[in-house]
Amino acid sequence: METFVSIRPLIAILASLLVIPLILLSRHSANVREGWTLAAATLKFLVVASMLPLILDGIQIEYTIAPVLPDFPIALRVDAMGLLFGLVSSFLWIITSLYSIGYMRGLQEHAQTRYYCFFALSLSATIGVAFSANLLTLYLFYEILSLSTYPLVTHHQDKEARGSGRKYLFFILGASIGMALPAMIFIAYKTGTLTFTPQGIIAGKIDPQATTILIFLFIFGFAKAAVMPFHGWLPAAMVAPTPVSALLHAVAVVKVGVFCIGRVITGIFGTELLASLGLSTVICVVAAVTILVSSLIAMSQDGLKRRLAFSTISQLSYIVLGLALLSKSGMVGGLLHIGMHAFGKITLFFCAGAIFVGAGVKNISEMAGIGRRMPVTMTAFFIGSLSVIGLPPCGGFISKWHLVLGTIEADQIFMLVVLLVSSLLNAAYFLPIVYRAFFCSPDQSMFTGPIKEAPRWCLIPPLLTAGLSMVLFFYPQPFLWLARLAVAGIIGE
Repeated sequence: METFVSIRPLIAILASLLVIPLILLSRHSANVREGWTLAAATLKFLVVASMLPLILDGIQIEYTIAPVLPDFPIALRVDAMGLLFGLVSSFLWIITSLYSIGYMRGLQEHAQTRYYCFFALSLSATIGVAFSANLLTLYLFYEILSLSTYPLVTHHQDKEARGSGRKYLFFILGASIGMALPAMIFIAYKTGTLTFTPQGIIAGKIDPQATTILIFLFIFGFAKAAVMPFHGWLPAAMVAPTPVSALLHAVAVVKVGVFCIGRVITGIFGTELLASLGLSTVICVVAAVTILVSSLIAMSQDGLKRRLAFSTISQLSYIVLGLALLSKSGMVGGLLHIGMHAFGKITLFFCAGAIFVGAGVKNISEMAGIGRRMPVTMTAFFIGSLSVIGLPPCGGFISKWHLVLGTIEADQIFMLVVLLVSSLLNAAYFLPIVYRAFFCSPDQSMFTGPIKEAPRWCLIPPLLTAGLSMVLFFYPQPFLWLARLAVAGIIGE
């Protein structure tokens, strides 16, 4: 494949990193501080988007930051898979920055300057993961993301936040240092390289037994993917402010986890090796268990953000399942779900925050009749729910359609049943919320009086993401182009 050397991947990473001093210097002027945040978010997205024409032409963009270790440089490479993730995360940072203005000001949150600084650092690390050329670079940015999101999880600095922060680090850092790092060192020793390569780098160099152990070290070691039983950090992290839950714990952080697993499956192990050893079926089973169990747990949660958290755990494993199917449609569906789920789930989190700001409600049991008070918010919630369930006219239908086709192509009928049952469970824990919000009887309603929506900057972002979820149903580009291009490169078409 043709390559093109450009500093643009590094600029995309630095765009949010270099704005941090400006945010600090503007701490006494909220408008200026948030203006810098929006400017950095917009610049980051424009730089990422500027690479789209080259990638669609089949050209990879490369840039070496530093040759830190012999044969293991800190290097960047932009391909279709990385650009898909980069486009989603950088674009949604713009919308989340707008939402943060309404949410953080509406609740008069403390330490807002610190919040914006660590948010910017987190997005730098996220783009670094997306554009990593090798496993060492990916691992370094992965750990930077873990550390930079800790202050966001513990933002409220109370007992609950500190406890959740400790749990967060225990799972995220403990798993990566205890499992992913040793696996990476072992592979580097055995192969002499960590560069992501079509069909992997370990075939013929590591025996089947060790290969089996290594794949599980990565699947559970990249705990941001929240594959059970390494999922407990995600519900605990919901103690963070809603914008953090929305972008980082529904889009960026958790998608980094499944993205890392995807990179390892396709660029370190290779699809042919996994198929020959029967490991693809084992990974599918692990993902299927996570999908079904987390969906069942979600149904029992009364806290709205906790229900969304367990839903996220389930949806993340859709991506793992799609990649592990090793079929063309399945892998396209898995990669496409990175974007489609992101727009639907961030809409739901935005709505949860708007409900809390506008009505002070956190629990589903307290939301009876809230659709009469906040009709716009709950309409957006309904659209986001349709996308996550996988129903038209929302983008989630497109990715789940490809996943279903992928199970048939791979002759995995049991996985087809898992997808269909889980979608029914998705409907079972989302649609009753919408029904109670709009159609409960007047005597059951907990909300009377005139319509009272959240402040406009808490309202506009979920309307935008809900609208885009519907647009993606009719026009799933460029995500579908990038997913197909990525899969073509992986399977050698």
